[in-house]
Amino acid sequence: MDERTAEERILAGLDEEQRTVATTLAGPLCVLAGAGTGKTRAITHRIAYGVHTGVYNPNRLLAVTFTARAAAEMRTRLRDLGVGTVQARTFHAAALRQLQYFWPHAVGGQLPGLLDHKAQIIAEAARRLRLPTDRAAIRDLAAEVEWAKVSMLTPETYLTQAQDRGEPGGLDKLAVGRLFQAYEDVKADRNLIDFEDVLLITVGILQEDPRVAATVRDQYRHFVVDEYQDVSPLQQRMLDLWLGGRDDLCVVGDASQTIYSFTGATPRHLLDFPARYPGANVVKLVRDYRSTPQVVGLANSLLKSRRSGGLAADALWSTPLELVAQRPGGPSPEFLECSDDEAEAGAVAARIKTLIEHGTPASEIAVLFRTNGQSEAYEQALSGAGVGYQLRGGERFFARKEVRDGILQLRAGSRAAEDEPLGQLVRDILGNLGWQAEAPTTGGAVRERWESLSALVALADDLVVSRSTPEHVFSLVDFVAELTERASAQHAPTVQGVTLASLHSAKGLEWDAVFLVGLSEGLMPISFADTPETVDEERRLLYVGITRAREFLNFSWSTARTPGGRANRRPSRFLDGLRPSSVGGAPTGPRQPAVRKPRKTASPSVCRVCGKVLTTGAERKIGRCSTCPAGYDEAVFEELRAWRLKEATTAEVPAFVVFTDATLMAIAEAAPQDLQALSALPGVGPSKLERYGEAVLEIVSSA
Repeated sequence: MDERTAEERILAGLDEEQRTVATTLAGPLCVLAGAGTGKTRAITHRIAYGVHTGVYNPNRLLAVTFTARAAAEMRTRLRDLGVGTVQARTFHAAALRQLQYFWPHAVGGQLPGLLDHKAQIIAEAARRLRLPTDRAAIRDLAAEVEWAKVSMLTPETYLTQAQDRGEPGGLDKLAVGRLFQAYEDVKADRNLIDFEDVLLITVGILQEDPRVAATVRDQYRHFVVDEYQDVSPLQQRMLDLWLGGRDDLCVVGDASQTIYSFTGATPRHLLDFPARYPGANVVKLVRDYRSTPQVVGLANSLLKSRRSGGLAADALWSTPLELVAQRPGGPSPEFLECSDDEAEAGAVAARIKTLIEHGTPASEIAVLFRTNGQSEAYEQALSGAGVGYQLRGGERFFARKEVRDGILQLRAGSRAAEDEPLGQLVRDILGNLGWQAEAPTTGGAVRERWESLSALVALADDLVVSRSTPEHVFSLVDFVAELTERASAQHAPTVQGVTLASLHSAKGLEWDAVFLVGLSEGLMPISFADTPETVDEERRLLYVGITRAREFLNFSWSTARTPGGRANRRPSRFLDGLRPSSVGGAPTGPRQPAVRKPRKTASPSVCRVCGKVLTTGAERKIGRCSTCPAGYDEAVFEELRAWRLKEATTAEVPAFVVFTDATLMAIAEAAPQDLQALSALPGVGPSKLERYGEAVLEIVSSA
């Protein structure tokens, strides 16, 4: 029997720095925690230690993080540490709960309906203004509105504060500002608020009503904020109002993992914390328990070679945390150059199949890419190799029919459950839905259904071990309650299948083996990263990808997009100095950042055929008079027009919204072979480049 006190058990197993975090219970505390250093362990043990020693009242402490999944994981850990009554929520969930409580007293009437998705309202706003937008443009505009609101901008102030934001949805700043206002008008007409409004309104109430502010501050005395580098100005304002000038605050973050600046997140609050709170304790967690020395060393090297500029002048920012590996040595990272995208996907699938055959579970393997459009090639390659996979960011686990049916059957079974082991009960009940101990030999929907049900079986087995106590054995009733909570938080169990995910959606996850694919210029960094700050964020994005790997790490890229295409792609500049010179050839010299230069005063455009001054926008776009002979293959132009018609029909927009005839002519004449060359053509902005670039290049290269 363990004779140690609860406090001793909580601190057992923590390293020196983690123990410092766990035992520093008063005043401001800033934890700079590198990837894989056990930050969640440190802060949950800090909360548990504070509660067990009587320093914290569990009902007066609030822990906030950024995703429902992370909050659910924190609640699980706190429950396992015996402090399950501590609240762990996202910023939005905490604000919504306060807003629902205070609305009748502070505002009166019924709280407006909460808008789950902006797309429909953005589309209605665009129709009111007669702005032509397709579905992809609506997505971009919704993201822009979100950025503006978390940056605490109004439709009026947006115009002056968003000059460097590009052209979301292909619209200029004035049009976006008008759309922003129209979006707010449509919401008001329909008595709706969005997720940003939840924060904005709650902030407004806390600022304007001293009684409400006093009530909240009396309720919560201590705050813990995870992933603090991702805080937006609006979230920081909310946190300041919760604190009300107090300093019982613990923040945890890593500036080197800031990858959401485009959503309004900024590491400035983390970097400035010691200045805002003089005398604050600053603890660095650098012992990496996740990855092998080979992986850690490569991640450190990537950050050391970063360019200065932007936020680099800040001392904490310019000196990133240098991780110290704690695991035994493992295999060296592998670098693979392939002839084209199809060959790259096939080679990665073959390597994955070999790993699985040698004992690595499919669920412990991930393929990470820069854009979601890269996923399809790997879906096909893995299917062809007979390897199951799951798309992260695709259909949510708890929305799958077999999962919903399974939970219904388990709930019905819990009402008449006999005294049988939970694991066997779950197997018997899910067996009625087709689950069996052996995996099916076929792929497709049958395999996916089996993998979903198997994830429920495996979760039941895990919870019996982790949740049972001498006084209470984890039961089917407990399991159904756990599934209900997880479904509300979208905290999915592990599914047996290789994970396909974008680098952004992989944040916070880890696997035994990680394949970082498509690492060529134009994709990593992405072509529209054209300032030192945006290129630096791309480097951090790759750093996040590297640090997801525990043991096996594979980098790959292709020299051409399609089989037989021109081999004019270069491996990512971020791999210079990391990859062996024998793979992909040695770098030819320092690469210049793809930084947009200030526009020069334009000289008159002249026809490249006859030399006359061009007078119309269409002529300037194609570079010749309309009466001069075309310098392009008519078949290519017609193929581009046919593709454009298909895209426009699918999106239900006029064809010119995709590309004008003049832009298609320019593309056909220039015959660009990569995204960078395509982006240089008039009429091809960042939004259209991301949306249509790969398809256009495929048409041109196959001609």
